[in-house]
Formats: sequence, structure tokens, C-alpha cells
Amino acid sequence: MMTRIIGVGNYIPSETITNLFFDKHIFLNEEGVLLKDNNASITEKLKKITGIEERRYASSTQVTSDLGLKAAQAAIENAGIDPETLDYIIFAHNFGDVRFGTVQSDMVPSLAARVKHLLGIRNNFCVAYDVLFGCPGWIEGVIQANAFIRAGIAKRCLVIGAETLSRVVDIHDRDSMIYADGAGAAVLEINENDESGIKSHLSASYTLTEKDYLYFGKSYNNERCPDTRYIKMDGRKIYEFALLHVPEAMKKCLDNSGYSIHKLNKIIIHQANEKMDEAIVNRFYQLYNTPVPEHIMPMVIHKLGNSSVATIPSLLAMILKGELEHHEIRKNDVVLFASVGAGMNINAFVYQF
Repeated sequence: MMTRIIGVGNYIPSETITNLFFDKHIFLNEEGVLLKDNNASITEKLKKITGIEERRYASSTQVTSDLGLKAAQAAIENAGIDPETLDYIIFAHNFGDVRFGTVQSDMVPSLAARVKHLLGIRNNFCVAYDVLFGCPGWIEGVIQANAFIRAGIAKRCLVIGAETLSRVVDIHDRDSMIYADGAGAAVLEINENDESGIKSHLSASYTLTEKDYLYFGKSYNNERCPDTRYIKMDGRKIYEFALLHVPEAMKKCLDNSGYSIHKLNKIIIHQANEKMDEAIVNRFYQLYNTPVPEHIMPMVIHKLGNSSVATIPSLLAMILKGELEHHEIRKNDVVLFASVGAGMNINAFVYQF
């Protein structure tokens, strides 16, 4: 008995934000001092390191649950199912619904409950709840759905990942240019007919000394309200942490699946930073003394930025819909999914299509 994906969907917001958008921003350091480099140099460095040229923002009338709803509707339509047959709706996010122009997060009721309501599901035994697990939240939701299905608790689950990071950034912090908005979703169900499905998975939380590599902190502009918090990160420590731990986790997950490295057709990794992701995959293949195959890792961060939990399900939907050149997933292909983020959390799963 396996858990398989029967439908995928995503929602890419229509508002395109190029690097020129930040040309007039006043970027400061942690002490509130103006950065020495001009904004053109800052954005050029960002592009060189992260690969980001554009990102998408939600419209002023949308919140995270709105984006999640659209991705969920697309996944349900793609699966060709009646939403009343869903046993669980799991919504991965980190900041709730933050309305445009405000700083307050709204998480009550849960975003999953809001999506279930908007889908018009009457089945009271369709359980809706949220997952807060940093950027790896969507994968963690998939792992939980897999556990429910394999335990016989559920037959069909909807897992959503959505975020509006544009609502929680400090405009005086150059790291704000990395973040984006978006949503992705997948429908999973029990599979007793063939070999497709989740073959292995793992999760880990490094909290002893690594907990605050991503955190909520005050604005770099000391004149702004000190009680208002924004997403902050220690980029260097995250990079070092990811290179040290993520390749090992990916290897352990692949080894547990029973597949050899040569059977791996695709790696779908959280789109956080192009150079970091390339370094992770290079080190992963070094653990097997094997060169990195061409086109093994699709990247969309150039145009979509880092939308946290939405990056992986959104990317998966794009590949399966044939929207990425040089990338496709065929029947029996083996794909490794992996993510790292706030917590610090790492997770992965191996899937045969």
C-alpha cells in the first residue's frame, strides 16, 4: 500500500516585481546605518547569489488563504475528485493571513478551516488544520498525510502550501528582496494498484543552537515602531547549516527508499537560493562519488522568488503541466523532494511516479 499524488495545482500571483522595484528603497544594516553600496549594486549582488530577477506579490485584496484556495481548487480539478471525499485538509504556512497595509497576523480560525469553508465542503469529518514548520511545511504536510493514509485513518488528503511573505518583510533590509508570494497544492490518496507513491521520508529539527537562524525581529530603521516584527535571517549561518546537513538528509532518505543514485530522475528542492541549492545538490552527489546529471534540478526562483512553503508544490505542478523547458516527469520516474527552513527544520521524501 502506497500514498500517491493524484492531482496538483498552483497559483502564481499576477503582480510581477522586478529588481527595479527596489531602486528607491533605503537599505540599512542591523545598526540602522545606510549601506555603502548603491541599490543597483545591491540588487546585482542579489541576482548573482540567489538568481532572483523577479518575484510575484499577491494583489492588495488577497491574503494567504485566498492564494491557498486557488491552488486547492486547481489540484482538486486536476485530480477529478469530489471535495466531499477529502478526509483531511492540511494547510502549511508560517504567518497566517496578513492583510495588505497591516502588520497583524490572523490565524483564527485556521487557514485550512477557511479554505474548507470556501470550498463549500459539508462533510464535518473532513478535518482541517494548519502546519507551521518553516519552509519545509508543505513536505511535512505530505508526510503527515502519508501517515494518516498508511494508518488507515484517511483515504484522501489535500495538502496546501501558501504564503504572502511580502506582507512580513522589513523594507529597509536587503533580504526583503528574496521573498515572494504564491501557493501550491496536491491531492493524495491510497494506492493499492501499482508501485507509484511515497517510498521513504524523513524529518529533523535542529533547535539546540540553530533555532534562531530565521526569526522575527525589529526593523533596521530605528525610527520605526520597535514592537513591530519582521522576518529576519542570518544568511551565512543558514547557508553553512544547509550545506552541512541537507545533503546528508537527502542521502539517508534516498538510501532508505532502496533506490540507487543512478535511478534518481529529478530533485525538487525548496527554491531558497540558487547558489545554495546548487551547492546542496553538488555535495549530495559527491556523497555518492557521482557527477551531477544535467537537468536534474529544476529552478524557477529566477522569476518567482522564494515563496517559502509554496515553492515545491508550485514547482511540481509546473513540471507536471509541462510548463518548464528541459523538465518533465514520466511514469516510473523517481523524484527526491527536499526542503530546509526556519526551526531549523529539514525534511525529504522519495516518490516514484
